[in-house]
Amino acid sequence: MQRTILITGASSGFGAMTAKALARVGHRVYASMRDPQARGGAAAAEIERLARDENLAIRAIALDVLSEPSIEAAVETILAEAGRIDVVIHNAGHMVFGPVEAFTPEQLAQLYDVNVLGTQRVNRAVLPGMRSLGRALMIWVGSSSTRGGTPPFLAPYFAAKAGMDALAQSYALELARFGIETSIVVPGAFTKGTEHFAHSGKPADTERAAAYWSGPCAGADEQALKGLARPGARRCRSRESRRGHRRSRGDAAWPPPVPRPYRPVR
Repeated sequence: MQRTILITGASSGFGAMTAKALARVGHRVYASMRDPQARGGAAAAEIERLARDENLAIRAIALDVLSEPSIEAAVETILAEAGRIDVVIHNAGHMVFGPVEAFTPEQLAQLYDVNVLGTQRVNRAVLPGMRSLGRALMIWVGSSSTRGGTPPFLAPYFAAKAGMDALAQSYALELARFGIETSIVVPGAFTKGTEHFAHSGKPADTERAAAYWSGPCAGADEQALKGLARPGARRCRSRESRRGHRRSRGDAAWPPPVPRPYRPVR
């Protein structure tokens, strides 16, 4: 059965990969991105090409997780066209790299705004309709980093992802009785199809950062990045939130397939 799926942050990386895979197995996919015209509109054009050449039910749509009006406009468009949203995939996020001391409090707040508050803005727009369906799915793209601070120099990102993880688990408890399932996908470092590390933010306090890079941590940044982004280093594991999680029955195609399998960790 075809499901209507909204994916945030689908201009590249996990989001784009997931959007294409789900559309190719027959679902109706809205690949949202902050600005479909960014970089000459290449990402949106690729989605349009797939829809045309492969006859897929996939569409690029503008949605900025930092803007409630943008989110509400996107959700209204989807509901007007499809009539429902069965699945939401929280994928939009941003990463930073550097000594945590060198990041200002404002930088940490900005990262939290994207990775955590962005999901809350989206949920407030989509959940009224999803609750009324009595059967839906919410997927949160987390990070293996939430269980430990390894590797170093990614602490602000780790903290934001841990916040999102905690929010997702609480949502699972509260949404289960409405028939909304919750899954948290926990990827490791992916070296292909994403520019997560290349586009990561840097510390604003360059003087404090230099104290690390020219001191006892000299060369550690390059070593860490090489370890994260070496060819063949891709790995992924996932889990489902157990407390408050309810698996729908009677439909072998539910939840819809995703590019990487997800199974509960006991």
